[in-house]
Amino acid sequence: MKTSVVGSRVVREDAWGKVFGQTKFPADVNLQDQIYAVVIRSPHPHAKVIAVNSEQAMSLAGVVAVLTAKDVPNNSHGVLFRDQPVLAEYVRMVGDPVAVVGAESKEIARAAAKLIEVEYEVLPAVFDPEEAMKPDVLPLHPTLRPTNVLYHMPIRRGIMEEGWAKADVVIEKEYSTQHVDHAFLQPEAVLAHVDERGHMVVQTATQYAHYDRGEIAHALGLRFSQVQVKTLAVGGAFGGREDISLQVIAALMAWNTLRPVKMENTREESFYSHSKRHPMRMHYKTGATKDGKLVAMEAKIIGDAGAYSSWSINVLRKSAVHASGPYVIPNVSIDSYAVFTNNPYSGAMRGFGAAQTVLAYESQMDLLAKEIGISPLEIRLRNLFKVGSTTATGQVLTGSVPLDQCLAKIAPYLQGGGDSQ
Repeated sequence: MKTSVVGSRVVREDAWGKVFGQTKFPADVNLQDQIYAVVIRSPHPHAKVIAVNSEQAMSLAGVVAVLTAKDVPNNSHGVLFRDQPVLAEYVRMVGDPVAVVGAESKEIARAAAKLIEVEYEVLPAVFDPEEAMKPDVLPLHPTLRPTNVLYHMPIRRGIMEEGWAKADVVIEKEYSTQHVDHAFLQPEAVLAHVDERGHMVVQTATQYAHYDRGEIAHALGLRFSQVQVKTLAVGGAFGGREDISLQVIAALMAWNTLRPVKMENTREESFYSHSKRHPMRMHYKTGATKDGKLVAMEAKIIGDAGAYSSWSINVLRKSAVHASGPYVIPNVSIDSYAVFTNNPYSGAMRGFGAAQTVLAYESQMDLLAKEIGISPLEIRLRNLFKVGSTTATGQVLTGSVPLDQCLAKIAPYLQGGGDSQ
């Protein structure tokens, strides 16, 4: 069957608009009579909000409204669990929103935000996920989980004792990765208004318009059919726009004031407000025979979910599934955990948990090769998946698995034709 796309140079439909500056991003759209809203965020990682004093802010000319948790009909949202407040009464991370001010201009809104006084009862915080896992540490979400362990994924294959008995070389190391921000070119922006039908209309950049629609409807106590989310040009996402950000807050302000509401994050506000790539602590123990065949692997992976669950269950599930890499290992024991802390919450980012474990299992392969005395290329060729191989989860690979072809292509470019490096 002939196609005009595969193997051809195709002009993107959105290319001309971006080249000539005609494409509309959320920060570019406006409505008549709109007001601007700014969020007041907690400087504390763990605290109770005792009181919000907005008298000075409301006395500033041009201020339209100040909203707090008491103004939210259903004060929760979240992609897997609704464990994240729209406006917090109980703070679990620095940057949690506690109030929002709406004003006639962006400048007035920012000035008013500085006048809002929030009284906190500061609570002890936990930032180390291994510390947070201990049974005597108070859970951050007791109604969701009795401990701070949000999720545990065990994988078992083979008999570990037999595997270690066959190992001539064993490498045991700990690896860690850090928080990573998506840093998309356009920070979050949204325009919300109530249309002539009395329906909420939200224009934004999102990866999940249908999720946003449901979260807005839930928080405002509306029917799903009363909310419309229009996705404008996204301006980069990489997973960072899968969790809702300003959409619910802007809709809340628009619903309360019956004015169109514009919100735009600064880069600093963006860093505070959206999810990050999961930091992971990975303890690996890998065994191989003297001829370079893998025989056993144990891995303990602890992912820092941060303050809210977001996509952590899915991410740490992926980490477990990919923990052994593209290699045949007959005896495997893997434990992957997602753990609540008072750190910024972690969510979706390119690779979804598989990117972090690469550091660990590939480093182990290099160290094993060095100890055995063969090249890093050779140890991979002796263990990689092929058609018919069985993964650590028991999946038999029946489709295309061209790893040997890939390594054969790069071998000539390695020092000594691939025998040394």
